Amino acid sequence: MNHSGDISSKLRRRGYRLTPQRMMILEAVEAADGHISADEIYARVCDRYPHLNISTVYRTFELLKELGLVTETDMGDGRVRYHSIRKGHHHHLVCQNCGCIIDLDEAVLLPLKDALFRDYGFDADLKHLAIFGRCSKCR
Repeated sequence: MNHSGDISSKLRRRGYRLTPQRMMILEAVEAADGHISADEIYARVCDRYPHLNISTVYRTFELLKELGLVTETDMGDGRVRYHSIRKGHHHHLVCQNCGCIIDLDEAVLLPLKDALFRDYGFDADLKHLAIFGRCSKCR
């Protein structure tokens, strides 16, 4: 089954349809070079679908998160950003001084995940996360 067919079946199982607006929002997320905010998606999709409402973008992101199709990350700048799950898991080091963002491979956090489970019986969901501090230039 193709990607849109898979999404469509996931939506139908939950009583939703794959509307043109939902498809355009998901396509815009997948076409983004990196993480993208709801406002940025709204601006991109409005060019093609001028009747789109920003609240539709936010509701669609909530639904796409529930379906496991996007992740949500707060990069500390007051805007939540989204990322297609098809682009893989990774994490971020965010400099609180200059704002640079460094991608961190998921494997780096596996020892933490294992330690949390071993020591606390806590199964951490480390799909997408930002760690704040200072980069090497700003230290």
